[in-house]
Amino acid sequence: MIKYRKDTENIATLVLDMGKNGVNIINHEIADAFLPVLKYLQQEKSKGTLRGVIITSAKSNFLEGGELDYISQVSDPKEVFDFTERLKGIFRALEHPGVPVVAAINGNAMGLGFEMALACHHRIVIDNPKLRLGLTEVGLGLMPSGGSIIRLMWLMGIERAYKILTSGRRYNPQVAYSLGMVDELVSDEKQLLSRAKDWLLQASEGRRPWDRVGGSIPSGTAAESEVAALIRRLNIDLVKSSYKNFPAQHAILNVLAEGSKVDFDTATRIESRYYTDIVCRQETKNMIQAFWGDNTVILNGLSRPKGFGKFRPKKVGIIGAGHMGSGIAYCCARRGLEVVLKDVSKLIAAEGKKRTAAHLDEKIRLQEIIPQEKTAILSLITTTDNAAGFADCDLVIEAVFENALLKQKVTKEAELQMDEYSFIGSNTLSIPISQLAESSNAPENFIGLHFFRPAERVPLVEIVKGKQTSDETVARAFDFVRAIRKVPIIVKDDWGFYVARVQNTYILEGIDMLLDGYSPALIENISKQASMSQGALSFADDLGLKIVLRYEQQAAEHYGPKYIQHPAVNVLGKMLELERFGKHKRKGFYDYSEEGEPQLWDELVEHFPTTQKKYDRTELIERFLFAQVIEAGWCLHEKVIKTIPEANLGSIYGWGFPSYQGGVIQYIKSYEPARFFARAKELEATYGQRFQMPPYLKKLFKNNKVI
Repeated sequence: MIKYRKDTENIATLVLDMGKNGVNIINHEIADAFLPVLKYLQQEKSKGTLRGVIITSAKSNFLEGGELDYISQVSDPKEVFDFTERLKGIFRALEHPGVPVVAAINGNAMGLGFEMALACHHRIVIDNPKLRLGLTEVGLGLMPSGGSIIRLMWLMGIERAYKILTSGRRYNPQVAYSLGMVDELVSDEKQLLSRAKDWLLQASEGRRPWDRVGGSIPSGTAAESEVAALIRRLNIDLVKSSYKNFPAQHAILNVLAEGSKVDFDTATRIESRYYTDIVCRQETKNMIQAFWGDNTVILNGLSRPKGFGKFRPKKVGIIGAGHMGSGIAYCCARRGLEVVLKDVSKLIAAEGKKRTAAHLDEKIRLQEIIPQEKTAILSLITTTDNAAGFADCDLVIEAVFENALLKQKVTKEAELQMDEYSFIGSNTLSIPISQLAESSNAPENFIGLHFFRPAERVPLVEIVKGKQTSDETVARAFDFVRAIRKVPIIVKDDWGFYVARVQNTYILEGIDMLLDGYSPALIENISKQASMSQGALSFADDLGLKIVLRYEQQAAEHYGPKYIQHPAVNVLGKMLELERFGKHKRKGFYDYSEEGEPQLWDELVEHFPTTQKKYDRTELIERFLFAQVIEAGWCLHEKVIKTIPEANLGSIYGWGFPSYQGGVIQYIKSYEPARFFARAKELEATYGQRFQMPPYLKKLFKNNKVI
């Protein structure tokens, strides 16, 4: 597990090798394995036969984070605190007191893996643009636990450390070097080890800044007025952006503030106490379940049809070079796929490629890629106005305007050029895939690939299986989505599919609140306080009010005469009558100008007067959330979507359901099923049929337990 060797110059090399595991991780097992190694190193130090230590890896990665399965299950605060302190003790033993230690980073170092590297006196990394380093715990609702909050603070000051710790970003070596997270870059593994040895031979001592007499934190401590003012500003910004729904970020800021005023070991103990609280919180369990548990089973093929070999796409055709098409082109080329980007003219197609270049420029600005990567990615994109370019494509994705005849026309043109082994994916918002496939010569090879705006950022793709779509095509579509590193969820070809159908209930609930007499600004603020990604009225404008209304009309057609229309339809009708169509027309619930931020339409309150002077914040938030959860339950009941992990992660990535709730079905678990059902009955009695519980959820949580 940890291989030890020492050379003639008394430099020891520890090689991390987790045996049969594909990657090195830190768990109880490896933590225990370090103890005898550290004891032996201390004996070597005391005898004067150890000059320095190199830590590297036998795997393609250096060291990844901890065992999330354990963290998701553990609930005993003492157990969490004790293990955290034990792990800190291992990292502390590496750095104090003792000889210099170098982290020779040959692969990804994430989470606790990078924390171990920070505990070393010097960090050298191979300059591979695909390699990633970072402290990504906040993305799972967690915070670092191995002392790195305090170490980063001592190395770069409170403000710079805070930005890195709360960003959750994965940095390439050059960016990590520019930020001061690593000390040197080398070209290959041979140079990595030789440079590590050279540094150790030149190093004079093995003490860190916090262990030196007179050492100080760059830019000062929270005991100083300027730094205290900075921390107050950071806290205000955090409350404004998160409404305290993401406790890990607040905990990190508190650790920095409190830890800056005490000695290093006391500060790391403070970190352990905050970490223990975070691990035991329900919000953390929810986020781990969604972003690790649900994500893992989906990516491992939970819903992928079985019995088909892995599809490895190499070349993708895209019809339509607008914002969606160019975004999809970016996603494909970024992952090394060749792209043929077609539009009605070469000029328009070239404009689409320029948009892709702009996405890459933004990545360069954010220091997520280097300029050479941009050049390589753009070289994979060919623009054209001729469907003949699709002849050797493995699949073609249609991303034109939401018009059935146009979509059928362009896919028919593409199909004439494609061979029998390729397939077509339609990026439709609301048109049934089975309808679009009617004009196809091979409907078994026709499928829905629904990307979400902006395609370059949203990690979800809905795979929509039409009535004649073959299982093999579904499997190949799944593999394609995985190849471009997005999350695939498989849904039935039904009205609104899954995401749009449930998302619409959120939008309609916000619109209905206008009828109830609540002010537009309050509705939008309550949306944000619920931690929805976007205000309900703003969301309606982005989608377009005609589309919002169309989904509700499709629901009425689907369910027939018994269907009770949502009261928000009256508001939508009035808005369309007033020619307020949404953002694309610069007039909706908001006014949109060329410059400046969108503003709520001044005359909105004239048409929908504000009569409610008081409001129950909890009730409004629950109306928003319960409407989505119950509709997701109906989707599961009707097999529009078949699995809970897909329902959960689809809700977070697809329309911005609060991530700290863990997704729509996880929300019921954390709310407590019996209490949720009782509250749903109250909402149904007050607001009507849309809050009626689907039988699927009643069965799933029978006797208050998940079946």
